[in-house]
Amino acid sequence: MRIWSIVLFAFCLNGAVHAQPNDPNAGAKQLWQLIDYVAVDYGGAVEHGVVASESEYAEMLDFTDNAVKQAAGLPPHASQAAVSAAVADLRAAVMRKADAAEVKNLAHRANALLIAAYPIPVAPKALPNLTRGASLYAAQCAACHGATGHGDGTLAATLDPKPIAFSDAERAQSRSLLALYQVVSQGVAGTSMASFAALPEADRWDLAFFIGGLSFDAAGRARGEKLWKDDPALRAQFPDLAAVTTLTQEAIAAKTGMQTARDLTAYIRSQPAQAEGQKPSGLALSRARLAESLAALHAGDRAAATKLGLSAYLDGFEPIEPVVGARNKSLLAAVESAMLAYRSAVANGDVAKADAVGKELTQLFTLVEAELGDAKADPMTTFVGALTILLREGVEALLIVIGIVAFLRKAQRKDVLPYVHTGWIGALVAGVLTWVAATYLVTISGASREVSEGVGSVFAALVLLSVGLWMHQKSSAGRWQEYLSEKLSAAMTRKTAWSLFALSFIAVYREVFETVLFYSALAADGNGGALLGGFIAAVVLLAIIGWVLLRSSARMPIGKFFSFTSGFVAVLAVILIGKGVAALQEAGWVGVTPVSFPRIDMLGVLPTAETLGSQALILAILLAGFGYNRISAARRVKA
Repeated sequence: MRIWSIVLFAFCLNGAVHAQPNDPNAGAKQLWQLIDYVAVDYGGAVEHGVVASESEYAEMLDFTDNAVKQAAGLPPHASQAAVSAAVADLRAAVMRKADAAEVKNLAHRANALLIAAYPIPVAPKALPNLTRGASLYAAQCAACHGATGHGDGTLAATLDPKPIAFSDAERAQSRSLLALYQVVSQGVAGTSMASFAALPEADRWDLAFFIGGLSFDAAGRARGEKLWKDDPALRAQFPDLAAVTTLTQEAIAAKTGMQTARDLTAYIRSQPAQAEGQKPSGLALSRARLAESLAALHAGDRAAATKLGLSAYLDGFEPIEPVVGARNKSLLAAVESAMLAYRSAVANGDVAKADAVGKELTQLFTLVEAELGDAKADPMTTFVGALTILLREGVEALLIVIGIVAFLRKAQRKDVLPYVHTGWIGALVAGVLTWVAATYLVTISGASREVSEGVGSVFAALVLLSVGLWMHQKSSAGRWQEYLSEKLSAAMTRKTAWSLFALSFIAVYREVFETVLFYSALAADGNGGALLGGFIAAVVLLAIIGWVLLRSSARMPIGKFFSFTSGFVAVLAVILIGKGVAALQEAGWVGVTPVSFPRIDMLGVLPTAETLGSQALILAILLAGFGYNRISAARRVKA
């Protein structure tokens, strides 16, 4: 127990030194560490109401005193008072030398409230790999702790204090995987236990999970598997991976009995994927987050309500959005509009409006469930979906790239074309890599998707705005041949060439990114042949459209070409700024103010003040610029 006290001191000192000043959770993390180690160490300080170790009891008093102070300094939250009260109860129990079981229960309760109120990262980002953990343990830990965790490694006899026996079942009862992860990450001051912070975070979690299973045997894991499969109430003890990492065997035993808790813990630590399977997802998660958001709003915690409302869309509905969009675009639009209206009501603190929109969303979720059902889409539906999705996403990117290529050909600057072609080809390669990553490596979050689309669209819109004004200026001047022969080679610098590369890359990649997500959703229906057929048909049609555009632009008089192209680019800029702001709204980066206005997805028109305002601003700049160009051209003609 003494070692764990030293560990706590090292953790808190290290956290104070290395915590980022802009990390709002630093105080909550340190508070969790203090409370957790009080739960672990208190039993060695007090036995049956009598102090067993004066030094360790003094540490318990010091830890709980610091915990009370840190709880008072937590960021404002609706549950801050409850957390502080729970920590105060823990402090009072330690001061009156309460039984160890009571102190542990109070500590676990305080930490449960803390984790629920503050988003402390307490679990790995991906499922741990216990095979990898075993390899790391054999290479890094076995020499001290022994091959099977008995603390009898080849170097153990030379160490003081002796290495911990991870196989000690009694000690393991009060040890959480999160505590093990922190020990692996930070090391133990005053002992031979070094920090393994140089290892990747995933490796440290793999080690923690492997070490956390060394006190259990195969028979216990087998009994735990049977309990898990037979009793839903027991499964409810581990609703997610965070519960696996933070709950101790003792905490579970308080509800289930020690033997059941031991067997259940043995199983779930060896099969953490089972806990992740318990987590609600899709519409179930959306409903849960929506209910939590409304509860937070009624409690006066608008910040939490906003965060939970975003989660209802991004974490719950957004992953199934491609499937819904492929089957019923109007229903998708209705859900998105209702989500925006809900977030607007929360932002304004309008509880009645939020309740009303919440009921509407619940009804829409029911319609979505009916739309999706259990049946798979028929092959023709998949074919049409694959065809229309790629055409819809591809035409917009194609128009931008073809416009750039046609412009460079008209300007007789074919030397810059490789930059453009490298941009769109690179975007296609990046799209393939995105598909591989999204399918086999990671899950692309809804927020990441919306931010990527939003930032890309806004960037493209601003570039097109400047290009459109510039092209219209030269078109209005009516002296293209002179400009092209004398000035373009100086104006078309390497910086401009790289700008065209960036524009072609972003214009194509944002559409490829969207297509990858939609195609992944369609692939879930299992109609691989129809999906491939729709993809090929769309590629052929896009190639034909591109050929026609290039041929027609080549035959068009140069003045008329630039006049037409400048107007076309301007329209694209207005569309993209609307789509970009809408995506940033869905990611929670931009506020939402619904207005009464038609929704036209094809034009990026969304009935919110922010999207319409941004489009109006771009349109006003374009009209002003075009008007100025015409006036300047007229004056030049008169002169």
